[in-house]
Amino acid sequence: MEGVSQHQLVYPTEQPSQPQRRYDAKAIAKYYRYRPWAAIWRTLTIIWFFSKFVLSLKWDEWSNQAEQNKFKRASQLRQILTDLGPTFIKVGQALSTRPDLIRKDFLDELIKLQDQLPPFDNAIALSIIEAELGRPVRELFSQISPAPVAAASLGQVYRAFLHSGEEVAVKVQRPNLLPTLTLDLYLMRWAAGWLSPWLPLNLGHDLTLIVDEFGIKLFEEIDYVNEGRNAEKFANNFRDDPTVKVPLIYWRYSGVHVLTLEWIHGFKLTDTASITAAGLDTDKVIQTGVTAGLRQLLEHGFFHADPHPGNLFALPDGRMAYIDFGMMDQLEQYTKETIASSVVHLINKDYVELAANFVKLGFLTPDTDIRPIIPALETVLGEAMGESVGNFNFKTITDQFSELMYDYPFRVPAKFALIIRSLVTQEGLALTLNPNFKIIEVSYPYVARRLLTGESPEMRRHLIEVLFKDGKFQWERLENMIAIARSDEKFDLLPTAQLGLQYLLSDEGKFLRRQLVLALTEDNRLHTQEVQRIWNLVKDDLQPGRLFNVALSSLSEISTEGIAAILPLATALKTK
Repeated sequence: MEGVSQHQLVYPTEQPSQPQRRYDAKAIAKYYRYRPWAAIWRTLTIIWFFSKFVLSLKWDEWSNQAEQNKFKRASQLRQILTDLGPTFIKVGQALSTRPDLIRKDFLDELIKLQDQLPPFDNAIALSIIEAELGRPVRELFSQISPAPVAAASLGQVYRAFLHSGEEVAVKVQRPNLLPTLTLDLYLMRWAAGWLSPWLPLNLGHDLTLIVDEFGIKLFEEIDYVNEGRNAEKFANNFRDDPTVKVPLIYWRYSGVHVLTLEWIHGFKLTDTASITAAGLDTDKVIQTGVTAGLRQLLEHGFFHADPHPGNLFALPDGRMAYIDFGMMDQLEQYTKETIASSVVHLINKDYVELAANFVKLGFLTPDTDIRPIIPALETVLGEAMGESVGNFNFKTITDQFSELMYDYPFRVPAKFALIIRSLVTQEGLALTLNPNFKIIEVSYPYVARRLLTGESPEMRRHLIEVLFKDGKFQWERLENMIAIARSDEKFDLLPTAQLGLQYLLSDEGKFLRRQLVLALTEDNRLHTQEVQRIWNLVKDDLQPGRLFNVALSSLSEISTEGIAAILPLATALKTK
């Protein structure tokens, strides 16, 4: 938070009205170093729970019932994490996105963790509201629900009305939450440092950094001021998108431990019956949600990392509403662009380029020899893809990688654990509404449009990488990308054509001009058939009047070299 040193720390004596601090592993360790009995008692409690679990696993092994009881043990693990409290529930959720750490049957059970806990005492919640906001509850709200309408691991929610008439949700944090979290994080980090040297490379690499990333996000999530700012930033990113709704934040009634926001009237995405009864098209609801998720990752880079069923709602007017902005993350421009090109490499089955992108994104270290990994990628991803793009889904990919990561030095960077969590959860919600839904049918057209519009130099470079392989122009790929992009009714090819023409005639487009000339004349023939197929694909969108205006607007950038570059294309079209 602003104005607070990273080396400051809230200790167990903190009161609800005091300001929140940032996560600082060193400060936490220093604090508990002088309070060993607190750490020892908590450690014994954790050991007791997990000892019973490990003994159960061993008993199954000794009695040859491991396979028979594996789902029972997975359920037992989920219950243990729930009993140990908020930190371990969050750990379970985080692990549910880590196929490199957890085997499949346990993954399936951990995914069920949705922060559902019994609510804490109502009188305590009301006292926290009054302490945080400095006024009696009756002066703050004309009406408030007698009990919370929802309870989660970190807080609970009340439905209320302001005296000015607005209907609001009042989110109240659990009492004494931070002391529990700091103690658990301290013990986890200690255990991670002790275990890392004994684990295989793909399991133990940077294990303490994973705990630190988890701690940073957890501290951000319990700072409701930070959550409110996240909501406003998210809303600003979608300000021109009529399909996305973000609740307003009422800052006069909010603080670090209390957040008051606009009440959302909608349907949970798992409530298929209500969505259908409201006359909503489930496929359109899915497309709205998936497109919004892709825009977060590949355009804004600021994404909702916890899109579970309680945080997304379909509104009666067809919009998608997001709530709970405690767990968010930011992607760099380079990462966004590399993810976009990776999707295209996957579709085109360019496993060499895909492996290179895994290195760029941090899934493999720079010194990794990717040559033996490429056949494994081809086998695993080829099976996941099936015979057509439509068979692709993220859940299949994560399940397949669960096996691959035990054989090769893959690791999931902490940031990508959140991305995987977001994608898999959104896909699961979509499948609830439509069991036949294929996320690639929405995502690949979106990525194709992003590449074709080429709004940044890096995105244009990725487009060139996709269109050229081994120095040869891939006519079929361009044709496929245009066809797929046009499958979206909102896609207008003309602005893309204008951007492409301007780029082709610019200094930056010199390389593409030369390559295009070579492509048109390679193999000692003029590739008129390929050009004609593409023209037949786009000619209905490029009406003569609109095309003439585009050409006029681009004339100012034409150079002698540019004219020379496009002459072969003009000749090819003229011959038809």
